[in-house]
Amino acid sequence: TDAEGSTRKKTFAEVQTERLDQAERTVLIKCSSKLNEKKLLQYLSSHGNVKSHFFFENRGISALIEFSKKSSIASLQDAVGIPSASEYHVVPFKSRLFTFTLKNPVSQDVEDTPLQLSPQCPIPVKDLIEKLCLADSISSQMYILLNEYQLTEENIKLRFLACSLVRDFARAYFPDSTVKPFGSSVNTFGKLGSDVDMFLDFHDAGKHATKMKKGPFEMEFQMKRLPSERLATQRILSVIGDCLDNFGPGCVNVQKILNARCPLVKFSHQPTGFQCDLSVSNSIAIRSSELLYIYGCLDSRVRALVFTIRCWARVHGLTNSAPGTWITNFSLTMMVMFFLQRRSPPIIPTLDQLKALADEKDKHIIGGYDCSFVSDLRKIKPTKNTETLDVLLGEFFEYFGNFDFRKNSINLRKGKEVNKPESSPLYIWNPFEQDLNISKNVNQPQLEKFVAMARESAWILQKEDKTQQKINKEPWGLASLLIPFGKSNSSRMKNRMKGIGSETIKSLLDSLKLNNANSQQKAVGK
Repeated sequence: TDAEGSTRKKTFAEVQTERLDQAERTVLIKCSSKLNEKKLLQYLSSHGNVKSHFFFENRGISALIEFSKKSSIASLQDAVGIPSASEYHVVPFKSRLFTFTLKNPVSQDVEDTPLQLSPQCPIPVKDLIEKLCLADSISSQMYILLNEYQLTEENIKLRFLACSLVRDFARAYFPDSTVKPFGSSVNTFGKLGSDVDMFLDFHDAGKHATKMKKGPFEMEFQMKRLPSERLATQRILSVIGDCLDNFGPGCVNVQKILNARCPLVKFSHQPTGFQCDLSVSNSIAIRSSELLYIYGCLDSRVRALVFTIRCWARVHGLTNSAPGTWITNFSLTMMVMFFLQRRSPPIIPTLDQLKALADEKDKHIIGGYDCSFVSDLRKIKPTKNTETLDVLLGEFFEYFGNFDFRKNSINLRKGKEVNKPESSPLYIWNPFEQDLNISKNVNQPQLEKFVAMARESAWILQKEDKTQQKINKEPWGLASLLIPFGKSNSSRMKNRMKGIGSETIKSLLDSLKLNNANSQQKAVGK
């Protein structure tokens, strides 16, 4: 995205609107690997100008095609036939997912260039470590990691298309509704291969408010009334879940989880390859996505540090894709943000500072909580801090390795360590719902394991002899932190442990036991 850096940074809402519009002009075609790209584009152009396209691998080859005009899709749909049902019957729902096969397959021409495939998942950690060893500084290692893991332009298009295809179903019942991604798909911290969180939105409030003022009558729709918003959400999701399950091409493993705190429908969307979670509009979650978007856009060091810390935490078993007592990626991201607010001078502003810059249109009061902050990135002064990522990485481990978790909590509104309001081992204030702790799930052994790993990592970075390790072709810098400790050299490990109190070692062992017990429990539970 550095190329775009020279132009004005778009607001979160502008990016969303643009991407949703793009997705409406997009179709997905499953095609054979023998396909001739020129021939395909030539044919598609007969329905209208193709603005962009790419190919990717997903149980065979698929092509994402973006037309310049929405009308091209209707023209193409008119030309497409319904599959001849031989061994099974089809549900005649006409979507924007097609299969193209050549009528007269020709033997492959010699001059045919193989298709360029766009990768949709990240490289394995061991391949990443090899790449990192070739870099010349920890800073460049961190940018390599960021480049390997961050969402690509193509992957983002695919995520918005998945939302747009779900929206086609929702619109059958609610013609004004939209389906939008939130969370890591849009907050600039998404990793290739991560799930798509999407929500169903019915409110185009602004538009209606202005309309209502006209005319002599108070006018409203007659609608079905239910005792609670929660019940309405559950009913809507239940029906749309059934709809995807029964009629959605490539929607499999549909699970309705309607009794959760936030009711949702989980499903696999085979055509795009994503695991999706669909819920009904949650304004606070959207504000969190936008807040992170702003932080991610302000300074390139922010994303590099977050991706690095999350990868480090995953390698050492501090985070886990299953819910449990470990730190979540969201909590970890908030810890990085807090650390960057605490630098001198700060690298990113506090939430209170962003709120002070907000104008009328940025005002958002949601369920009694003030969720206002500035949306125009130009109003935020760039930081004067020039610390390198090499410094920041070591300082992050140092800071949290010595943080007084017993007494202090992490508050991004104030950018200050504040006394804990209650006794959870790790207390991170929810930036918007001020009475919630986003890390309430984390227990003491998991926190102690995090602290031990942070100290260990700070130690490795301080003690290492880069030039010697490069000569010996040993992993150095970030690479040496992404190898589970104790694997590289057990005698070195014992020396390092000298610096860590026996208490911490005991808690480390306890937490390993605990992890072991948890995984056994999970195996039993399955």
